[in-house]
Amino acid sequence: MTTKNWTTDNIPSQQGKTILITGANSGLGLEATKVLSSKGAHVIMTVRNLESGKEAISKIKKDNPNAKLELMQLDLSDFSSIHKFSDEFHRKHKRLDVFINNAGVMTPPKRELTKQNFEIQFGTNHLGHFLLTGLLLDVLKKTPNSRIAIQSSVLHKMEMGKPDIYFDDLNFDKQYNKDVAYAQSKLANLFFAYELDRKLKANNTAITVTAAHPGWTKTNLQRHAGFFMQSIMDNIIGQRVEIGALPILRAATDTGAKGGEYFGPTRWKELRGYPQLVKSSDKSYDKQIARKLWEVSEKLTSIKYNFN
Repeated sequence: MTTKNWTTDNIPSQQGKTILITGANSGLGLEATKVLSSKGAHVIMTVRNLESGKEAISKIKKDNPNAKLELMQLDLSDFSSIHKFSDEFHRKHKRLDVFINNAGVMTPPKRELTKQNFEIQFGTNHLGHFLLTGLLLDVLKKTPNSRIAIQSSVLHKMEMGKPDIYFDDLNFDKQYNKDVAYAQSKLANLFFAYELDRKLKANNTAITVTAAHPGWTKTNLQRHAGFFMQSIMDNIIGQRVEIGALPILRAATDTGAKGGEYFGPTRWKELRGYPQLVKSSDKSYDKQIARKLWEVSEKLTSIKYNFN
């Protein structure tokens, strides 16, 4: 493994590519949009709030007036919004080179529910992206060398979050703990990434699936994280978003990346540093849990993936 730091300079031209990024109006999604549009990609930015999205486009255009950006509304906490987005995407686009599953909800202090009554973190971070990916799979299959990059979190394996998939209480109806619920959703992202990669390979489908995590990066995602996380972690350990976005950018663009690989920083227990290949938790590689979660997810989202 090379010791040279991987940066945006390593990203080849993305000219002619169509890239979809969820949650592209702020934080890691906004930074990834800036970088990939500067490399020539046509970036489709999904946002819940169109006004916020327009402000994000204005920021990018100040530095890069020629950026090819497209704004589309999407609420990953609402299955009807996801289906509506998919219909609109299919009307407008015939190719999708890279799909970055980035949007997320982190540790709301009170238990919240999606439109379909799932716990907001599991419902948005996992089920929303699971449904959307399945709906867009046909376009990805038709696009040569397409890729899906899935954003997880180092917290998927932190003991404080008790990372597990709580099949007997996925929605935390019995007792809500924001950190445990977040850890579940981020572990689910990895089970999804690895199982999707396995299924695509088994069906000889040439889509590369990778995953990444940003370490500890200062973004507005931590606004509910509490005093210690915001004041101590952000100020002492927290990385700039320009560094924190590198793992997902590498997962999305590194031409040498293989399906099932996971990128993240390696310093300070993977909280800081430049992206390299890393290992996720032992549990995340459990194929039996992954298959069970897949079956449950298909049932909950009412979608059946078509790999043919």
